[in-house]
Amino acid sequence: MPKLPKKEKARALVLGAGGFIGAHLVQRLKKDGFWVRGADLKFPQFSETKADEFMQGDLRKPDFCRKVLDMPFDEVYQLAADMGGAGYIFSGDNDANVMHNSALINLNILHNAVSAKIGKIFYSSSACIYPLYNQINPDSPNCSEDSAYPANPDSEYGWEKIFSERLFLSFRRNYKLDARIARFHNIFGPEGTFEGGREKAPAAVCRKVAQAREGAEIEIWGDGKQTRSFLYIDECLDGVRKLMDAKGFFGPVNIGSEEMVSINQLARTVIDLSDKKLKIRHIKGPLGVRGRNSDNRLLRQKLGWEPKMKLKDGLAFTYRWIKDQLTKKK
Repeated sequence: MPKLPKKEKARALVLGAGGFIGAHLVQRLKKDGFWVRGADLKFPQFSETKADEFMQGDLRKPDFCRKVLDMPFDEVYQLAADMGGAGYIFSGDNDANVMHNSALINLNILHNAVSAKIGKIFYSSSACIYPLYNQINPDSPNCSEDSAYPANPDSEYGWEKIFSERLFLSFRRNYKLDARIARFHNIFGPEGTFEGGREKAPAAVCRKVAQAREGAEIEIWGDGKQTRSFLYIDECLDGVRKLMDAKGFFGPVNIGSEEMVSINQLARTVIDLSDKKLKIRHIKGPLGVRGRNSDNRLLRQKLGWEPKMKLKDGLAFTYRWIKDQLTKKK
């Protein structure tokens, strides 16, 4: 039998608690006074989990999902997915696993959430659901929430995410689950993957710069003129908690920064932070859409909140952490 929290303490379940965002979310929920159970295939890579209880197992398996959801929770956070950066998502080599694994996890979780009589359930969707045709111009992409349809994501990862959004919304309608959905825009920060092929652009650039010798080159995929916005992890969690506390609004809503930069600008910012003189060399590689930026009009309207941190400040924290990790490996 699980060790139940005291009755006066709210219970939260974080699925994907061994991942980057999930591990940070566990810490945040503990600070907010929750008793927290985490579940994942693996424990957090860079620090001990702060969860009161951590269940290690495969959320693709119905039996494990039943064990994880064996009691009522006030709040459930579904972050578990098969994912990675552009090198993983856009190569085409992992499409079947991405779609099968993530969809199976969501199907299992929702089925068991109904019988567990949970309170609210959060689903972490992605900006990758937005149509390719709205993200061709790097200077003026359209990522407003209502632009998602007609659907035409640029990757199978995006197609799975938009399917799962509809899955959560259908369970909301048919089973009265209080499901809430946010579309994340490139979340980054310390204690995230920075090597191995699944890392995202900010972590990859920070690693390359930290490893480069003075006067050397770092490689950037494409011409570097493709645009994105990036959101620091702490502000991502602020937005998630705002959505979970909202009255009468459940999304989908963008959670991201509106500070759009080119990948070249991202690289130059990290180079400036390093105090090194480095050059950029452009090479072929998987790119994704040409331009993407969070549209926060609905976020401001419904939650009365938006991110404030400048990209450079978040990159400074992240660069120092990755540099420290690389130093420890030597």
